[in-house]
Amino acid sequence: MKEKIKELLQKVVYPGFKKSVVDFGFVKDIEVSEDGKKTIITYQIPSSDDEVAQRLNDTTVETLKEAGIEATTQIIRPKKPRETSSRGVNKMPSVKSFVMVSSGKGGVGKTTTAVNLALALAKEGKKVGILDGDIYGPNVARMLGMQDRKPEVVGNKVKAFEVMGIKFMSMANLLPEGKALMWRGAMLVKALQQFMEDVDWGELDILVIDMPPGTGDAQMTMAQQVPVTAGVAVTTPQTVAVDDAKRSFDMFKQLHIPIAGVIENMSGFICPNCGMEYDIFGKGAAAKLAKDYDTKVLAQIPIEPEIREGGDTGKPIVVSRPESESAKRFSKAAKELIEFIDYVLAEDLAGNEMIQPIYGVNGAPSACSVNR
Repeated sequence: MKEKIKELLQKVVYPGFKKSVVDFGFVKDIEVSEDGKKTIITYQIPSSDDEVAQRLNDTTVETLKEAGIEATTQIIRPKKPRETSSRGVNKMPSVKSFVMVSSGKGGVGKTTTAVNLALALAKEGKKVGILDGDIYGPNVARMLGMQDRKPEVVGNKVKAFEVMGIKFMSMANLLPEGKALMWRGAMLVKALQQFMEDVDWGELDILVIDMPPGTGDAQMTMAQQVPVTAGVAVTTPQTVAVDDAKRSFDMFKQLHIPIAGVIENMSGFICPNCGMEYDIFGKGAAAKLAKDYDTKVLAQIPIEPEIREGGDTGKPIVVSRPESESAKRFSKAAKELIEFIDYVLAEDLAGNEMIQPIYGVNGAPSACSVNR
């Protein structure tokens, strides 16, 4: 009988999200009467909001009522939301979540991935920004066709640029074209801090951070300044690139950044004439990497001429060719990334002292105690 009730609870979507309470792992206990007509469902949820608890109770009661089962819910929840993530402080409180896109080496298409991923996330209805953290080699502005724009200062803040439905800021917009930055680590750290504190990003659901290659000062600074919600490693199928991607994963673990997965670039070549896909650089290395680190392959992006053309002309393939195979794969990666972010944010809020309200079948609280 418990299994039947659990199947019914798959229909109970957690308020504000798209996944069920079962998929989130919020169902902690199911008690069933001897005749199977009554049940008590115990949830543990990350929200302290009374309205969320009430909606969850009402949906559960109604769902089980349709199956002829009288339900009571016991909802364990935080006494109050935590002000910061367990992973660190948040210097950008107007941003709900942060995605660090990293690679162990250059030349694997990291920035191309970050830009197209940000645009794909925006197409899913999210308010998205992209911070060009590659201070020495900033390419985000050109890939968005905004390399000639200079920022506007409003009050004591620099206003983030807006283009194609996302916001961004890049060092390329602050310096003359082609000028080399010969800064020591302390200057790089200061520049990243200014991008976080002195830029008006507005309210964002997701800030994608395009990191420089490697595992150095920039990565450590970001992890210390904001609670990075998800780490995405970018690689190509070659062994040397995968070896470097392992270093990205190791960095994520040392910085306590949840690993969302790996994106394999140049994963096959799609012939523009016949549409056939050829594995000219090999394929499958990312799958083994994901298995070794208990994560997943978010996407395998093939080589398509339009990707290179879009990067050079400021027309990313997700926008310019949404029907292309690469754009579809970026879209799939964005959807999986959103699910991962939802899960991590829920986990971040769990684990506090819990208030345990008991709801009756009519949805009215009938008792309250503290579960320590």
